[in-house]
Amino acid sequence: MIVRRTLYRFAIPAALALAGITACDGAGSSPLATEIELAPAHASHGDEVNTPEVRKWLADLRQATVEFKDFDAAGPAGWSEPILPCMELEGVGGMGQHYIDWERMAELMPRDLAPELLVYEPQKNGRQRLVAVEWAVPIEAWGEEAPVLHGIAFHRNDGLGLWVLHAWIWKHNPAGMFADWNPDVNCDYAPAGS
Repeated sequence: MIVRRTLYRFAIPAALALAGITACDGAGSSPLATEIELAPAHASHGDEVNTPEVRKWLADLRQATVEFKDFDAAGPAGWSEPILPCMELEGVGGMGQHYIDWERMAELMPRDLAPELLVYEPQKNGRQRLVAVEWAVPIEAWGEEAPVLHGIAFHRNDGLGLWVLHAWIWKHNPAGMFADWNPDVNCDYAPAGS
């Protein structure tokens, strides 16, 4: 999977630039392009979080990722590489900094307790706070029908060529558990170049 890994390592940041994601440079935000298409239908998934199955899954997911609240534990476990800059979208919110596990990404199969990405929010004290997890599956490898975990469908990010799904299990998201952006996340303390 070296070719696929290399492809996504370079394609994802380039696609972000074309999509208009704002990357933080440590001194504030600077737009990489002019706009991004947000899909309102995927804002929160409504009441789906309130099913017993989804509540149990989210509890199990927290248990499966609790050790990675300590950022220093994430790297040795496979999430050593930041794949995207710290991201926020003016007036919408942030995502934070994404760290990818390339071995999980290479599986091309979403697993409910094994997300491909961990998402951290830079903190004032220089530390990273785990705020979310994300699954990402290449559309080209998966096909045209969205992957689904516990009744929650992924959505297309055509700019990145991925099916994606966030779960804000470590920081409340007023926009919804499975929304892409969190209005309470920002990149104010992102180090320069990240």
